[in-house]
Amino acid sequence: MKIEFEKNEFWWGGIVHRGVEMPINANQHAVIDFGDINTPNQSTNLLLSSKGRYLYSQEPYTATFNNGTVEIDREITYRDGYANLRGAYLAAMRAYFPFENCLPDQHFFTMPQYNTWIELMYEQNQADIIKYAEQIIENDFPTGILMIDEGWAEDYGSYEFRKGAFPDAKGMVEELKQMGFRVMLWMTPYISPDSAAFREIEPLGYLIKNHTGETAIRRWWNGYSAVLDLTNQNTCNWFYHKLKGIMSTYGIDGFKFDGGDPNMYRDTDRIAVPMSSWEQMKKYGEVGLRFSFNEFRAGWGLGGKPLVMRLSDKNHSWDENGLNMLLPNSLIQGLMGYAYHCPDMIGGGEYQNFKENSCKLDRELIVRYAQAAAFCPMMQFSAAPWRILDKEQLDIVRTAAKLHVQMGKIILKLAEEASKTGEPIMRSMEYMYPDNGYERINDQFMLGDRILVAPVC
Repeated sequence: MKIEFEKNEFWWGGIVHRGVEMPINANQHAVIDFGDINTPNQSTNLLLSSKGRYLYSQEPYTATFNNGTVEIDREITYRDGYANLRGAYLAAMRAYFPFENCLPDQHFFTMPQYNTWIELMYEQNQADIIKYAEQIIENDFPTGILMIDEGWAEDYGSYEFRKGAFPDAKGMVEELKQMGFRVMLWMTPYISPDSAAFREIEPLGYLIKNHTGETAIRRWWNGYSAVLDLTNQNTCNWFYHKLKGIMSTYGIDGFKFDGGDPNMYRDTDRIAVPMSSWEQMKKYGEVGLRFSFNEFRAGWGLGGKPLVMRLSDKNHSWDENGLNMLLPNSLIQGLMGYAYHCPDMIGGGEYQNFKENSCKLDRELIVRYAQAAAFCPMMQFSAAPWRILDKEQLDIVRTAAKLHVQMGKIILKLAEEASKTGEPIMRSMEYMYPDNGYERINDQFMLGDRILVAPVC
């Protein structure tokens, strides 16, 4: 299948991690492979044109842009006649990703988020989490959502806090809430293969089997794990019961759902309901629909759903998978129906890169990151700015956090409108003002249709 570029036409593709490369014009060569299993962020098999056209398929496909043509490796849905980028986007949303008049919890839009990852990494513990929360208040930052990241449990598939590190987890959560925080926990769909959970559910058929019929043990960034078969309703019920149990026992509000990346699934998997690897990935996202406090980094075909979608971990860098990608990739999230999106952690959340730069952290980068995030639908801190910045810089970052709170009513209203109309909260200049030569502007955006945001990046 091949189509020709129209005069002055530009295309945006639905792989969020490649948003910084968008849009593509007739003079460029580019390949968009929607079947790339190594994408670290959300994806949707959708291409949108500044001339009111779109291309879509439920199954992944490859689009090759070359010499003024777009060549697709199969026959897929092609629609035109929608005038501009905004028209094409809204038409595609109505057809395939209708918004459901439902939001994640309003605190996501009105309060900052604080994640314990960069400060504690794999050493999550009660004393330091309380200390981090106390420092937020002592430094006059707004309270908000506090996310306890990886390392709180003994094994993947263990749904209890580590006893030594958390002598009174329930009391810790109660104390955090008394301070004014909502509390979320890091979670994955993986099970450590030598854990009690594995021994419990492997005989029940709750884990993915590979093409030979053996329980699949797969490599991810933290080692080797089995993977929950979420095509099995009994598995979903078991997982949901465990998550609700954590909420009931400890007072947790919800979960940061990490993992679930496409490279953890196979088309050849033996599962309860046969489906593609991408559809398996979508099943994980659908788990989050049962929780108003949710966050995902990976996702496929979940546009229009009341799910918080975070950008993938960014480097502590201006221009190498760092701050340069915050706005372009956020704008692509909006164009794929992920209206409720969050930038990555301020200053960068890719922990190995952050550790490498720990002795030479760029203070201005952290300041500019915070300022840029202040007008996004959400903003998330992790590295403690009071530990890194001088007084003047800290004052600026604090002002950005408070500005986000001041903008909360406006952002929440835009989120509520998005849940009804599908209009993104963050909108590119081309989306709002077509045919003015704004296609390549990706370092500023419109917050709704009235507020122009142009941060220093």
